[in-house]
Amino acid sequence: MRQSNWTPSIVPSTDQTVYQVADDFGRIGRAWREADVEGTDLETVIRGLLAGEYHNPLRVVAFNTAERWSEDVSEDIARELQRRCDLQLVDAPSALQDFLDRHIGDRRQLTLRLV
Repeated sequence: MRQSNWTPSIVPSTDQTVYQVADDFGRIGRAWREADVEGTDLETVIRGLLAGEYHNPLRVVAFNTAERWSEDVSEDIARELQRRCDLQLVDAPSALQDFLDRHIGDRRQLTLRLV
């Protein structure tokens, strides 16, 4: 029987930006959340955060292997989450409050409602 040294890559093969969330599970530890390749785009991650799919998100990292870059985008994500909550006139979900405080804290830009 022939053996192969080939190992499948976990890196996406298309030229796309991937977003991964580091989550804190308390006593059992911290981990990068597992996700389908189709579920690692920006909009899906933001919707997942707003829907409470993460226990206690710590940070969000974006990377694009085709373009050879990676970046911590936690502050940008936190601002977008807060913006969406403000536009809907709702408080951010409690699971996101520490994330928002950690990444934008008192630097939050308030959205004024026009009457």
